[in-house]
Amino acid sequence: MSNEFLMKPVQSIKMVGPHRAATLQKLGIFTVQDLLYHFPRRYEDRTRLTPASACVHGEVATVRGTVLAVQNLKPKRSLTITKLAVHDGFGIFYAVWFNQPYIKKNLTPGKIIYITGKVDKSYGTTQIMVEEYEIDDGQDKLSTGRLVPVYPLTEHLNQRLLRFMIKASLDELKNQVREILPEKIISKYNLPALETALPAVHFPNLEKDAVRARKRFIFEELFLFQLTLAVRKRDISNSEKEHRYLSGGKLLDQFLKKLPFQLTASQIRVWEEISRDLDSARPMHRLLQGDVGSGKTVISAMALIRAAESGLQGALMAPTEILAEQHYLSMRDDLSAIGVDIGLLTGGTRKKERERLLERISQGDLKLLVGTHALIQEDVSFQRLGLVVVDEQHRFGVRQRATLGYKGNYPDTLVMTATPIPRTMALTLYGDLDISIIDELPPGRNPIKTYAVLPGALAKVFTLISEQVYQGRQAYIVCPLVEESEKIDLKAAVDFAAKLASVEFKDFRVGLLHGRMKSNEKEEIMSLFRQGEIKIVVTTTVIEVGMDIPNASVMVVMDADRFGLAQLHQLRGRVGRSGHQSYCILVTNPKTEDGRARIRAMVRTSDGFALAEEDLRLRGPGDFHGTRQSGLPEFKIADLLRDGKALEAAREEAQALVQDDPYFKNNESRTLYEEMKLRFDADHDFIDS
Repeated sequence: MSNEFLMKPVQSIKMVGPHRAATLQKLGIFTVQDLLYHFPRRYEDRTRLTPASACVHGEVATVRGTVLAVQNLKPKRSLTITKLAVHDGFGIFYAVWFNQPYIKKNLTPGKIIYITGKVDKSYGTTQIMVEEYEIDDGQDKLSTGRLVPVYPLTEHLNQRLLRFMIKASLDELKNQVREILPEKIISKYNLPALETALPAVHFPNLEKDAVRARKRFIFEELFLFQLTLAVRKRDISNSEKEHRYLSGGKLLDQFLKKLPFQLTASQIRVWEEISRDLDSARPMHRLLQGDVGSGKTVISAMALIRAAESGLQGALMAPTEILAEQHYLSMRDDLSAIGVDIGLLTGGTRKKERERLLERISQGDLKLLVGTHALIQEDVSFQRLGLVVVDEQHRFGVRQRATLGYKGNYPDTLVMTATPIPRTMALTLYGDLDISIIDELPPGRNPIKTYAVLPGALAKVFTLISEQVYQGRQAYIVCPLVEESEKIDLKAAVDFAAKLASVEFKDFRVGLLHGRMKSNEKEEIMSLFRQGEIKIVVTTTVIEVGMDIPNASVMVVMDADRFGLAQLHQLRGRVGRSGHQSYCILVTNPKTEDGRARIRAMVRTSDGFALAEEDLRLRGPGDFHGTRQSGLPEFKIADLLRDGKALEAAREEAQALVQDDPYFKNNESRTLYEEMKLRFDADHDFIDS
């Protein structure tokens, strides 16, 4: 569809000047195509016109009538009320606007108008608080007498104006549309052609027309995105790695013998899948998914040992310094015991130590390196990078994952996440990866008892913590920290920690941990907590992933309704890592139904996948990870939860097309390729060029 008219700036539409173009840009609308792909979020049926007297108090109705009189009232200085007396053929009602005095000039007596708004009958007369109006001038009506589209808006833009802009573009578009979907797919799924679907999705004559048009655009969007993943998978399967792994390594056997536990059947199955990938001539691109505490780190350590034993180098990248340090500490002693050296590189690494590490890694002397984003800086150079492990992948942009890979020559890549991902999300986020799942926890773990309590019950919560500490356990108390109120939240957490240390827990050592602290300060608190000297840590979500303290048995989350389900599940996973009974206490008084639903789900189940499905349902796909840098595009019309079947069909069709015509040689495929690049390669590194 990438034709000349659609690629024009939106300002080329006759009613869009520089000011309106700037307003539209806030909605991500830069071109005519962007405008036409700004889809309605819903439709209002304004075909049924009812006399005002027959309308019910509180309902939103559309009424047609003739203006009899108009006046502006000023009951107080900051308020202007515009009131119209309107006759609808059965009687008089009043149309009311607030602080829009210019309405009086537009709607003079004698004009016929359509009014849509909320009906108010509380004072014995019928009034309509106007949301929209349209003058009946005999022309084609866009805002009444039909199924009316309702769009997402931004400041200084109203529904009527946006409808007129879209109608103007559709009028100019006639005979300038080039179909982008293959004819075979249109026929197979009974989809309307593009030239039919565009007018129907915005201004449908019947509801079924809107449904068919939306079905087409949902499939089109998912299909184009799945094509990008199929192209990436094509490139991976066509590449061949230069390195090879030794089989039957002694170091791996030594490592497994020293482990204080047996691998679960699930871990063994996943390791066999990874081993096959490592032995393959093509580079591994695999997602390792497992709930918190399921033992992913051991599997990644096994892969890194195989790399080191084969004369290769391995890198493990984590999103935070705390998580990187945790990985480093959990592996360092076990690996040094079998003669494998491992280094740690983060933003907080001191200059001399950093220089030493960079020299060792570039010369090949150091085989394994754990770190944060610091690993992908330009001056980090590996001699023979064979394996890349990326932990909590959703916290990195796609480019960051690729950048680490570019430091080797087609290295094997293992992506790990403790966030259980529903199938529809996995197919979208990780459609270019093979997926392995560790679906059982190590034996000997007691289920974590989860309770929701009101803030008034905090005294009982503090008693539970004290009892646990007296029994030799430790506790976390997590305070919310969100961007919009970060300074206020941080101060509240600091004050709360000081009060607990001096009053409720004056007999114990209390530590404070938050993201604004310097690296060495965080390390000191972490170290003291790990050693058991600090009994209670008051913290923000810097501990959401990364802290592994088997002795911690209580997790208290303050204002728990301010957290997403995925976050709450991650926090709960910080306890219950030993044979001791552990507790997760959610201190909350949710004011919204969504908030109450999240808390109910947490108390009801500890199944990460069930919680992930619920999180996806409650928050929507775009916010699933609490961040939009996940590599997931912001779909304009598709919904991953609702449109799961369309996603699977789109994936099958995309893979079949790339298999039949891998380099988009025929004309139909070429059009698709151009549109795919246009849609999904402008802001995201989805397609390797």
